[in-house]
Amino acid sequence: MQTENKVLMEQAKESLKDKWGLAIGTFLVYMLLAGSISAIPTIGGIFSLLISGPLSLGITIFSLHISRNQEARLEQIFEGFKEYTRTLITYLLVLLYVFVRLLLLIVPGIIAGISYSMTFYILADDKTIEPKDAILKSKEMMEGYKLKFFYLGLRFLVWGLLCILTLGVGFLWLFPWINTTIAKFYDDIKDNTAIQTA
Repeated sequence: MQTENKVLMEQAKESLKDKWGLAIGTFLVYMLLAGSISAIPTIGGIFSLLISGPLSLGITIFSLHISRNQEARLEQIFEGFKEYTRTLITYLLVLLYVFVRLLLLIVPGIIAGISYSMTFYILADDKTIEPKDAILKSKEMMEGYKLKFFYLGLRFLVWGLLCILTLGVGFLWLFPWINTTIAKFYDDIKDNTAIQTA
């Protein structure tokens, strides 16, 4: 049986207990690194594109370790660079697939983004899977769960609006909570998918 979103959110907060400092510091480094590179005049956008894949895998690995109550370390956000080519290709393919659907209409683009949302979690768990296979597996895993994921996003959207009232300071807590919850979501549907196909 799938776990309710509000339960996943509570579970994520429980996993973050006593780790908020580490999580906030790690996400701050991640955001400053990504933001400072993209802010470089002229070439910033290109460099940002080139490092987004590895960084995406790195922050996913960190979030999964927090979620699974395993040892989490700041340096995990750089682990994606050990698999640079695979992570870059994956990121560019996801970007391309979502962009093509956005050209059709906004809604197909959102659906595509949700369908491929588990891709980097799959990469983190399977060091041998190819980019296209990870994307396809994400799409298959999200069958029947896209609306649930959308509702989860709406819950965090409300929290995001509240964070604006704190002049953005609240986002330091929100981003780790969001990513840890999505890691919980991934493990939950992965287990449910395994049961259904057993």
